[in-house]
Amino acid sequence: MSFAGKYQLQSQENFEPFMRALGLPEDQIQKGKDIKSISEIVQDGKKFTITVTTGSKVMKNQFTIGEESEFELLNGEKVKAVMQMEGNNKLVAQVKGIKSVTEINGDILTHSMTMGDLTLKRVSKRM
Repeated sequence: MSFAGKYQLQSQENFEPFMRALGLPEDQIQKGKDIKSISEIVQDGKKFTITVTTGSKVMKNQFTIGEESEFELLNGEKVKAVMQMEGNNKLVAQVKGIKSVTEINGDILTHSMTMGDLTLKRVSKRM
C-alpha cells in the first residue's frame, strides 16, 4: 500500500504530557497543541521523504527502509535510527527509547509514539 499523499491532522491524544516528557518548553507546547499540522509523504519504492508542516515549523525526514538514517525529533534533536516496514501498511522505528509506528488504512494515517507508558497518538486524513 502506498503512503504517498498529503494528510491533515484530525485529532491527537496525550500531546501535552508527551511533549513535556520530551522536554519541550511550555510555550512551544501551548503554541503547537491546536495547530492542525500537514504531513506530506513522498514514496519511491523503499525511499521515503516525510515533511511535516506545523504553523511556521517545517520538519523533513528522509529514509530508506532497512537502512540507518538521520531523523529530526519533535524537540529538534537529530538522531540515527533504522525504519522498518511491517506488512505493507506500517512503518516502525525505535528511537532513543521511543517506539514510533506510522500506519495507513485507506485515507487515514495514524502515527503513535510510545515512551514508557505514555503514548502520543495522532490521526490524520488524506486531503
